[in-house]
Amino acid sequence: MEKIRHNHPDIAPSGASYSRTVRAGNLLFIAGCTARGTEAQGKDLMTQLRVTLDRIVRVVAAEGGTPGDIVKITTYVTSIEEWRNATVAQDYLFAEFFKGAYPANTLVEIGALAEPGLDVEIEAIAVLDG
Repeated sequence: MEKIRHNHPDIAPSGASYSRTVRAGNLLFIAGCTARGTEAQGKDLMTQLRVTLDRIVRVVAAEGGTPGDIVKITTYVTSIEEWRNATVAQDYLFAEFFKGAYPANTLVEIGALAEPGLDVEIEAIAVLDG
């Protein structure tokens, strides 16, 4: 099966040693996205979450998909407590981006992300038509 690798520097820049997406058949694997390099870096968790979700949705769109095609995400946060304290804001953001077609989500607390000021990272899997 052919594997197609893309970087999306205009949406969510990736490092030199990995691809932002790898498509294998109708499966699209999206490397972890953060608010890195945006005004949201260093701001509160929900501001970073908005930018991160936007990047993921835009990457999927660039690959020919829709938010409803995203079937699985893994969310890494540096503070479960901060995440829990923002339940209403989270619900609003997920509803805004997924319009009720929510992906499965695993939440993991970690000690740190790649750079200071990053508090949420999300990786995703989408199933695309065609």
